[in-house]
Amino acid sequence: MGAVTYPQEAVVRFVDFNFVPVKIEITNTALAQQYGVSWTPTILVLDADGKEHYRSVGYLPPEEFIAAFQVGKGRFYIDTEQFPEVEAMFEEVIAKSPQAHAAPEAVYFMGVTRYKHTNDPKPLNDAYETLKAQYPQSDWAKRAEPWG
Repeated sequence: MGAVTYPQEAVVRFVDFNFVPVKIEITNTALAQQYGVSWTPTILVLDADGKEHYRSVGYLPPEEFIAAFQVGKGRFYIDTEQFPEVEAMFEEVIAKSPQAHAAPEAVYFMGVTRYKHTNDPKPLNDAYETLKAQYPQSDWAKRAEPWG
């Protein structure tokens, strides 16, 4: 990713605006072991205390990288119950990157977010219906089946 994805201007702007990037060499076995990293690239979204909120393993092209890490940031917002921020992050992925591999995950967790925020199960069913219609072969559609 260092040769293709990271140098892209859009990726640089996105990372600089949203994260504090830290590159750890795989030879740092203590950190690799602490975070269960056995393959590179592995990219983690951690909070200030080092708690993991999202993980991506393997190469991502620039257009997939941004969508994936918008979902990663959204997952952090879910964990910290920052619901308006979650919705904005996932809505952007769904609107701007509907073909990205991260889009079905954004739909799934949008339903989770709206349910957690309101305690109304209807958003879970709405997410399932969207996943079934737009991403029927995705793992996220399968995971949402109980909501149908």
